[in-house]
Amino acid sequence: MSEYDARGKVNRALLICVDDYRHLRPLPAVRDNPGELERVLLAPGTDLFTKGEVVICRPQEPWEVEQALDAVTQEARGLLLVYFSGHGRVGRDGGNLQLMVGASERRHKTVSWQDTVLSYLDNARADRIVIVLECCYAGNAGEAFHACRAPTSLLMAAQPNRRIFSGEEPTGGSVFTRALRQILEQGIPGKQFVTFEDLVRELRDQLAGERTPMGDVWEPRSAKQNTVDDVILSFATPGIRPPTPLRIRLRRRLNTSFRHWFRILMVLAIIAVPATAGVVLLNLPGAAAACPPALELRLLTAPEAEPALRQAAFDYEMSAANTRPLNGEGDLPDGCRRAQITVYSAAKDQVDQGFAAAGRWQGEAHGTGKDGPDDKGTDPLYRPGPQPDIWIPESTADYYEARRGMPAKGSPATLHYSAPVAYTPLVVGIPAHRRLDDVEPAGASWRELLTGTDRTHRDLRLLRPSPVLSGTGLLHTLGLYLAHDGSDAASSGAPDLTLARHAEERLSAPGSQYAGSTELLCSLRPDADAAGSVDRTKSAPLVSEKSLADYNLGRATGSCPALDAPLPLRNRYVAYYPRHVPALDHPLIRVDWHGTRDATPRQAAVAGFATWLRAEDGGQRTLTARGYRGVHGTGPGAGSPLLDSRADISLLAPTVPFRADPDQVSQVLDGYDKAQKSSQVLILLDTSTSMADGGRLPTAVRAAGRVLEMVGARHTYGLWAFPDRAHPTDADAVRELVPPGSADPAPGRAALNRIAGGELVEHGAAMEEALTRAVRRMKKSPATNKAIVLILDQDDGAGPARAAGVERTLGTLVEERPEVPVLVLALGKNGCDTFALQRLADASHGQCVPGGPQAVDTLAGRIASIGTATKGDR
Repeated sequence: MSEYDARGKVNRALLICVDDYRHLRPLPAVRDNPGELERVLLAPGTDLFTKGEVVICRPQEPWEVEQALDAVTQEARGLLLVYFSGHGRVGRDGGNLQLMVGASERRHKTVSWQDTVLSYLDNARADRIVIVLECCYAGNAGEAFHACRAPTSLLMAAQPNRRIFSGEEPTGGSVFTRALRQILEQGIPGKQFVTFEDLVRELRDQLAGERTPMGDVWEPRSAKQNTVDDVILSFATPGIRPPTPLRIRLRRRLNTSFRHWFRILMVLAIIAVPATAGVVLLNLPGAAAACPPALELRLLTAPEAEPALRQAAFDYEMSAANTRPLNGEGDLPDGCRRAQITVYSAAKDQVDQGFAAAGRWQGEAHGTGKDGPDDKGTDPLYRPGPQPDIWIPESTADYYEARRGMPAKGSPATLHYSAPVAYTPLVVGIPAHRRLDDVEPAGASWRELLTGTDRTHRDLRLLRPSPVLSGTGLLHTLGLYLAHDGSDAASSGAPDLTLARHAEERLSAPGSQYAGSTELLCSLRPDADAAGSVDRTKSAPLVSEKSLADYNLGRATGSCPALDAPLPLRNRYVAYYPRHVPALDHPLIRVDWHGTRDATPRQAAVAGFATWLRAEDGGQRTLTARGYRGVHGTGPGAGSPLLDSRADISLLAPTVPFRADPDQVSQVLDGYDKAQKSSQVLILLDTSTSMADGGRLPTAVRAAGRVLEMVGARHTYGLWAFPDRAHPTDADAVRELVPPGSADPAPGRAALNRIAGGELVEHGAAMEEALTRAVRRMKKSPATNKAIVLILDQDDGAGPARAAGVERTLGTLVEERPEVPVLVLALGKNGCDTFALQRLADASHGQCVPGGPQAVDTLAGRIASIGTATKGDR
């Protein structure tokens, strides 16, 4: 896993501590927390924050917290650390966490975690945000946190629904913060620095002997959003500490000396002013910043490539290449960063929709965006995100597909294609104990791989990322269609549609497609326990070499955190390389936007970054160290996972460049589309008022909206809500907002907008009754392939009105033919860890997806597979 190093950047730490309360019991131990924590953060061994970057806030009124948050979110560019120690309160349902300030009463003058803190952090300009909450019910912050859009790591002092003793101990700091300070100040044996995940593990170990007031083990919890890499929080170590890199020491010294000499020169200038001028200077102007603001570049990429490109962007910002002047920039002080790069990611279909609706994308950024005739209700500014200056897709095929979807004229965006920056071959992962007989791993034809995994031989289920959502899935499909017999894909001409249908029959099964390589492999991890998960011992994932190496070595994979050691051989996959299938080539695309005022320096900045990325002593060193293959044909870089024999990859397999033309990519996609069967999805959405708590409603609406993005002439949908607003006491009643079979997403979008605006029902959501009605309806549907997408927070039940035997009736119904898989998005506290949801997913051959950072994209991958299901699928 890559680690984010914020040294040398503009960092901020906001320490919010409240020990003196007017209406609540005081917390004497909290009084010493901010001063001691500030001392540790500024210590030379910690080596992350400098004087002036740590802010202490002891708020008596809520506005003081807002004012402090507003300041640090505007100032921080590297790491933003926000720490709270004080009282916490939640509602009766465990939601709506409130942070209590000095003037707080039980329900008044509080700071909302969801509405205040997260809203400020969503607008932060920092590369990374780390939040530490030390208060009662801190663990309840996890639900609303999943709606956070910034790359954020959250440390909660205890598990959900738990009070803690922190603050009532003798003075000298609370128990939790004392442990936190010790780890940051002294380091961890055997490690050269302390990362966020290291800190969480050490805190759990140190607090294992403590108990909460309820008698439970005191267990800190953590969560991450929009990031899979780790963040370094201290460089302290019990061993010999490596010196701070020269470039960082020079930058810090330059900044300090610049401010010092600036003040001296200002004083001399004031003294030299003639007295006859009659001007009295009452206040010295504040010192100007040592460096002017760097030009911000936005880099859009695929989720799988985001961690490595984040590290590459950071390395570039700190390199000498980023301190040389750019064309049209003028003179700047030496050592100042010329460019700052923000890296973010989105699924392939969302990127395609963004460029197709580039006019609205730009209009939203300027506050003038409106729906165009071909926008399909997309919201590009929300997803993919800000307008990019650079786009690095997974392959050139993604670029061709995006270009095909853009209007021929009138688009404000222009895509400028340039060479690849890194390669990673495509592989088929075969369980290590079921290797294929007489098949060469370093160069087997697709025909050999399909035969070696069929029912007669290894009987393996081929799992592929969705070609709609993933560049890896698209390129695997292109290779399968065009290089089926092992010939060169570029010279094979148009794909054989009969071959495409046969190939899809091997790949098609409910839930067989995923949103990307890492999300697919995460579902196969031995520690994955999601309901309805596939049997990893009988599965063969179609992924990239890099992602398979990370998986085998126990590195962070998708939303799965890193393991302590590589997987044992029995749980690993061996990489088989389909012959003549092009590798993911990650081309760099410069994106120009019409009307940009600083176009010339922006283009020069992109060119400088692109040159550095392809340099052997620059970006290639960073990317190859993280498992990519270089663009110059050189071997893996130092530290590359590909050099570890436990990665089970083959360095003998060649890197095949992408040579297919745009017409072939279009033909493959058309062939894939024609090979799919018609499908129908019924969205069953819980609209009880409890969905408004904990940030669940935005996630639920976003998940339902992803379904609407996939509808069309052959892929239809329906939208039902429960309970029914017109009959709130009728447990069996549902509100049929859009009838099943609709191909127009507009009515569904309008209904979801009303629900998002608060059109909820003050009544328990009787899930079993509503689902029973939905299953009966879908059993009668004439569609070849069909499924129900159930989105709920929890089964509130129908109380005394519940019909006798409804659970037994539902269980029998889902097992009857025809099959109707139920895909569940469970946003409640227990996620999929309930017997009812597990049995429902298993009995219907569906899937349960727990709420979390990747939940919406994970569900989208499952939904994308519904149209591929055919009779006889395993």
